[in-house]
Amino acid sequence: MLGPQIWASMRQGLSRGLSRNVKGKKVDIAGIYPPVTTPFTATAEVDYGKLEENLNRLATFPFRGFVVQGSTGEFPFLTSLERLEVVSRVRQAIPKDKFLIAGSGCESTQATVEMTVSMAQVGADVAMVVTPCYYRGRMSSAALIHHYTKVADVSPIPVVLYSVPANTGLELPVDAVVTLSQHPNIIGLKDSGGDVTRIGLIVHKTSKQDFQVLAGSAGFLLASYAVGAVGGICGLANVLGAQVCQLERLCLTGQWEAAQELQHRLIEPNTAVTRRFGIPGLKKTMDWFGYYGGPCRAPLQELSPTEEEALRLDFSNNGWL
Repeated sequence: MLGPQIWASMRQGLSRGLSRNVKGKKVDIAGIYPPVTTPFTATAEVDYGKLEENLNRLATFPFRGFVVQGSTGEFPFLTSLERLEVVSRVRQAIPKDKFLIAGSGCESTQATVEMTVSMAQVGADVAMVVTPCYYRGRMSSAALIHHYTKVADVSPIPVVLYSVPANTGLELPVDAVVTLSQHPNIIGLKDSGGDVTRIGLIVHKTSKQDFQVLAGSAGFLLASYAVGAVGGICGLANVLGAQVCQLERLCLTGQWEAAQELQHRLIEPNTAVTRRFGIPGLKKTMDWFGYYGGPCRAPLQELSPTEEEALRLDFSNNGWL
C-alpha cells in the first residue's frame, strides 16, 4: 500500500487538485473519505468507544480524511450536543494530518450558521452543508443561494455544498452551484445524485473557480473521475476501504481498464449499502468485516433475515465475502 506522502504527491500531480487560500489556509479536498457511521449501544446511546475503535482501523487506509455527521452518520437522529461531541471525539481520535469534514446542515439558516461555527470550534476543518428541504417547494435557487451565502459569510472554516436528493427530495440546482462556486469560502460540492452528466457539467461550469467536486458514492466513482471530480465521499469505504482507495489510484494513474473491472465489482455492494438497504445494511456489513456496526437509532430498523441474505449475496457474488 502506498504511503501517505506518495498518495499526497500523486493527488497533487494527477488529480484536478486545486488549492485556494481561504482565511489564510490553503485547502485542497481531493481524495477519498469514508462518511463514518455513528455507533450506538443496545440502549441507543452513542458508543464513543466503538467509534474510536472503528476510526483506528479506518486510519490504516490512505484516506484523505473523514466525514462526520453526514447522512451515513444518522445526524438527523442526534441532538445538537451529540453532533458536536461526536465531531470532537473524532478530531481527537484521527491523525492530525487527516481532514475532518463535518456535516453542519440544519433546516434554518440561523441554526446552520450556529452549528457551523460550533463545528469549527470542536475541530472540524471543513463544514459540509446539506440542502434544507422541509419546505422544499419554496427552496428555489434564490433561496438556496441566500442560505449558503449567509452560512459561508460567517463560517470560520471552508464550506462544501451537499446535494443528496435521495434523502432530501431536493437537488441543488446547477445554476445555484455555479453562483455559489464564486464565493471565496465555498470550496466544493459533494454530489450524491448519481447523474454523471450533471457532475461533468458542474465541473465544466466552475472550471474558472477554485471549486472541486466529490462523488457522493462509490458506485459512480470512476465515471466521476472521468468527468473531472477529484475524489469521493463513499459509504462503501467503511467496509471496503482498501478497494475504494485502489479505485482512486487506478483512476489517477490512468489505468482505466483495471479501474473499470474494479468499479464493476463495487457497484452491487455499493447499491446494497446505500439505496437498497441503507444504513442498516451498511452497519450489518461492518459487523461482517470486523468493524462495529451495531444497531441504528429508531425509527430505522434492523434488516429482516431475507434482506440480510440478499445483502450477503451482493457482496459474495462479487468476491468480497
